[in-house]
Amino acid sequence: MLIGVISDTHDNVAAVDRAVEIFEDAGVDAVVHCGDVIAPPVVPHFDGLEVHAVLGNNDGELDGLESAFRQLGNGSALHGRFAELEFDGTQFAVLHGEDTAEVEGHAQSGEYDYVCYGHHHVAEERAVDGTTVLNPGAHFPTVPDEEHSVALVDTDSETVEFRSVES
Repeated sequence: MLIGVISDTHDNVAAVDRAVEIFEDAGVDAVVHCGDVIAPPVVPHFDGLEVHAVLGNNDGELDGLESAFRQLGNGSALHGRFAELEFDGTQFAVLHGEDTAEVEGHAQSGEYDYVCYGHHHVAEERAVDGTTVLNPGAHFPTVPDEEHSVALVDTDSETVEFRSVES
């Protein structure tokens, strides 16, 4: 199964549209969003994808965001501040990750194959006791375009691939 991971889109519609192209071209089965979507109008740009999102520290209009994710259909949902997801027997913890100790705690728990987070606007992949800790990067306006990225997690091969979202 192929899972797309994105974070910190911060209403950057051009980056979201490019990320969706990457996800569709790769044939992802589902997308995980690690927070800071910001506002409901960006959500329909994920149309056609199953998207599971968590709230970030800058997300507002919560009722509107929840409604927008429900309207996407395909099982899409806004899960609150934390989500435990399973794809093809692979366990994911998803959070925004402001508190790095919380990220580390989930990684060290041994409960998850992947701990996906955002907030820090820097792409990262590292192993902690058999768990992959993954930050897909960010699309915040102050992050240079050449550093905008998403990640693809292949649950069969247990690999992560970063893709540039530079327009």
